[in-house]
Amino acid sequence: MSVHTDVTLELDDIQRGVLSPRPTPYAATYLAFRIEDRGEGRELMRRASTAVTSAADSASPLGETWVSLAVTCRGLEALGVPRASLDTFAWEFRQGMAARARALGDVGESSPEYWEAPLGSPDIHVVFTAVAPDPAHLEAAVDRARPAYDRLSGVTAVWRQDCCALPTETEHFGYRDGVSHPAVEGSGISGSNQLEVPLKAGEFVLGYRDEIGSIQSPQPTVLGRNGSYAVFRKLHQNVAEFRRYLKDNSTGLQDEELIAAKIMGRWRSGAPLALAPQADNPELGADPHRRNTFLYESDDPAGFKTPGGCHIRRANPRDAAVAGEVRLHRMIRRGAVYGPPLPEGVLEDDGADRGLMFAFIGAHLGRQFEFVQSQWMNDGVFFGANDAKDPVTGSHDGSDGSDRFTIPRRPLRRRLAPLPRFVVTRGGEYCFLPSLTALRWLGALHD
Repeated sequence: MSVHTDVTLELDDIQRGVLSPRPTPYAATYLAFRIEDRGEGRELMRRASTAVTSAADSASPLGETWVSLAVTCRGLEALGVPRASLDTFAWEFRQGMAARARALGDVGESSPEYWEAPLGSPDIHVVFTAVAPDPAHLEAAVDRARPAYDRLSGVTAVWRQDCCALPTETEHFGYRDGVSHPAVEGSGISGSNQLEVPLKAGEFVLGYRDEIGSIQSPQPTVLGRNGSYAVFRKLHQNVAEFRRYLKDNSTGLQDEELIAAKIMGRWRSGAPLALAPQADNPELGADPHRRNTFLYESDDPAGFKTPGGCHIRRANPRDAAVAGEVRLHRMIRRGAVYGPPLPEGVLEDDGADRGLMFAFIGAHLGRQFEFVQSQWMNDGVFFGANDAKDPVTGSHDGSDGSDRFTIPRRPLRRRLAPLPRFVVTRGGEYCFLPSLTALRWLGALHD
């Protein structure tokens, strides 16, 4: 692995949404647009270049409020980016998420034919994301973006999703979310695991050296440098079914919470099993400086504390012995809940749509997001568990015994009942997050 060297990121040219962790709590809105007139699409880019917040703007009067803009491959085509330039982008990005469905495990009820329109279709060209500490500030953020798209008859709003991070920092299954964030060289933002060496800037920002010493940058350089890729996914959560599964597989409330922790790798408070293996520690779970600072290999190689197949160990095996080099698959992940919470203790579905808007940021769609989704979430070979899938987000169908979750313990391991699918993909997009310079370049394109 490459040796640590100092790097200077051009933060004033990188969108703030690439590197900055989101505030807690926060409210967010995703707004998607279709470009019907090329000239007006370019005008949208010109206006957006003044509305979008840069990574250097963290001390702005708006504080923890910002706007990001992402463009799909179809959007770049609609803007008139030359084919020779489009061909230099990641091939997964050019294909789009819907075309990658089988590799991602988006099959059965998660397949694109069932996605929420117009997600996954050629109609989504631009995605604005507005983030703020509360709904009032969110409206101010949306107002900040509105001049960019207002009164452009050739740019049509086609989709909106409002979401938030709850004051409890939990998602609908009840776990504290947003716990893990990698440190990126040159960003000035510290990671949440103080034992993790900062990752090369090129893992997350295009135009810089990555962990293997290469530089990814779509061409021309003015378009690619200081950009990144973003993956947006709308994930419906079957909360009642998740609660029933925990209840049906446990001997009582205490055991139910233990199973919930073993499935996730953390207690619902956010305290990791690695540091609190016997019982929950809410004080630890609430401490951002301690709750993610741990490794696996030295004291838990067999997964007696944190099962190898649990959600967080799959998503980031850290120093555990697995096939492949973990640092090449690190991701910046962000989640926000949408829909009303299912009232506490309710075990029957109320028909409401609720779930998580998931965002991934990185420079390598293939070896980061797609690798983790296909190899770590929907397979178990990398840690010696054959085809076992992730217990929380895996594409289970519960039809055979292969979808069982195993809890390592002495003298006998514990095997739970076959897992149903708790999370259903409702749609998503692969996007490019241009730099502020690139937004101006896109705005200045001419035929």
